[in-house]
Amino acid sequence: MKNWAGNLEYSSAEIHRPTSVEELQELVASATRIKALGSRHSFNTVADTDGVHILLDALPQSLLVDAAKSTVKVSAGISYGALGRALEEQGFAIHNLASLPHISVAGAIQTGTHGSGVKNPALAAAVVGIDLVRASGELVTLTADDDEFLASVVGVGALGIVTGLELAVRPSFEVRQRVLTGLSWEGALANFQGIASSAYSVSFFTDYTGDTIPQVWLKALDTEAPLPDLFGATAAAAAMHPLPDMSAENCTEQLDVAGKWLDRLPHFRHEFTPSNGEELQSEFLLPLDQAPAALQAVRGLADKLAPLLFISEIRTVAADEFWLSPFYQQQSVALHFTWKPLQSDVEAVLPELEEALRPFGARPHWGKLFTPSGYDFPALYPRFEDFRALVQAHDPSGKFRNSLLDSVLGVAVTS
Repeated sequence: MKNWAGNLEYSSAEIHRPTSVEELQELVASATRIKALGSRHSFNTVADTDGVHILLDALPQSLLVDAAKSTVKVSAGISYGALGRALEEQGFAIHNLASLPHISVAGAIQTGTHGSGVKNPALAAAVVGIDLVRASGELVTLTADDDEFLASVVGVGALGIVTGLELAVRPSFEVRQRVLTGLSWEGALANFQGIASSAYSVSFFTDYTGDTIPQVWLKALDTEAPLPDLFGATAAAAAMHPLPDMSAENCTEQLDVAGKWLDRLPHFRHEFTPSNGEELQSEFLLPLDQAPAALQAVRGLADKLAPLLFISEIRTVAADEFWLSPFYQQQSVALHFTWKPLQSDVEAVLPELEEALRPFGARPHWGKLFTPSGYDFPALYPRFEDFRALVQAHDPSGKFRNSLLDSVLGVAVTS
């Protein structure tokens, strides 16, 4: 069994599709090594195991909106696209979505996945309750009142298998999407925070070469005036794909046509289901005020990066309080790299890219390609030692861990 991108063959000895939470609890309790898989959209081994892999798609699927509390309770394996459709039917929304609506809710939240917007925190910020199965097989529910809640929401699968989530919702809203082309690097660097704040969600697409950023995607609320131009960038006359030589037919509607949040916040349409993605991904998150200097540093590597890139997306994310969130107490800029399927070449250049970003306090995305040995995680995450202590307490035998998590956490395994 492979991941979505096809760059990773999972090493599990067994695969199970439990049909009830009780069956899942029994599997977890009896396993020596066990991990859950959602939409398999991680590009590294964060979800790998040499033991038992659990697929969540056969568990009972539920979605229950509590209008009085403004929350929705969902099964862990549901995709954001399916969640969005169901919420919209009842007049509700969540605050943001990632670029692809096909990813699973639990997997995205556990690894710190996000959308964009200087005032929009990552997807995990919607979580007000989480159900997970501990290494012992015990099913627990944690809310914001529980001491371990902030450790468990972005838990990289180290504290248990998530079976359900309660998310905050808001009334449905509409968004207009416009693409601008030809933004000068000079203007972008001198006015980065202003440009990134010019709409509800803003994405820059570039390969770091040349004097201009080819595309800026602006997703604006009805209360935000449309921008006819931006430091020399002008509105595209036709719909565009982030990759200039690709058809825009699978992208969400543009040209300032208003539509529901779930049909504009992702870059790609929910009805377009991507097959295995012939690409690799890395992403690095750093303080927003470091964006201009960090982008200049990356531009200095453009001759090495561009031949390996399909595209790089630059976004912003508001701070949150989850201990292992890349956005922990930090308003951030996210530098996302979509690589061509040339893994050895990408892995060869990654250390140089990571070294260039290290002075800016860059944190890697947990589910994408990075070099674990290149980071001082306790220095990057103020609650890292507390998280590590919880892992040791709840999973002393390393049931939920693997080579990547052992490298990151450095927790001794007790037999």
